[in-house]
Amino acid sequence: MISASLVILILLAVVAVLGIGIYNKLTRLRNAIANGFAQIDVQLKRRYDLIPNLVETARKYLQHERETLEAVINARNQAQAAAGKVRSDVAGAGNVAALGAAEAALGGALGRLMVVVESYPELKADRNMREFAEELTSTENRIGFARQAYNDSVLQYNDAAMQFPANVVAGMFSFKEATMLQATQSAAERAAPQVRF
Repeated sequence: MISASLVILILLAVVAVLGIGIYNKLTRLRNAIANGFAQIDVQLKRRYDLIPNLVETARKYLQHERETLEAVINARNQAQAAAGKVRSDVAGAGNVAALGAAEAALGGALGRLMVVVESYPELKADRNMREFAEELTSTENRIGFARQAYNDSVLQYNDAAMQFPANVVAGMFSFKEATMLQATQSAAERAAPQVRF
């Protein structure tokens, strides 16, 4: 006959092994989020490095568009600073939201620059400008894929951390909910643009 103390000891061992397994799984998933952001960060750095070259090429032709060029550089610097904050604290929800806002501002500034480029045929025909624009487009696609992988990692982690009994372990060891990268925050920014001819 098994004594009560042996049964309690076996139950405690099972709970400890289960807790360790859950803790390790949550740690692995949290590390996958950090890796996902590292992949985004590589592509963001690539974009941040391309932008000054693009602006410098455009500057030769766009003597009267100084404000547009400065807006692109300022937006790039703000996005780069926001990415640095996320790099230092991937779990910080405010950092991820600030990066999303900074990236949206950079995208808008780049979009305005490309509209201006369209109205300068000699700039549009410049070989360096075309190459930088193609490289930037390729980089944007890579960023999109990296963001999707990051958000998939966040979803897996959040799902695992919110399910019982993992939510108990997550609460005990401060596994906080991770934030997904979103394109924009406001309904006005999400609305389709109105095109009028």
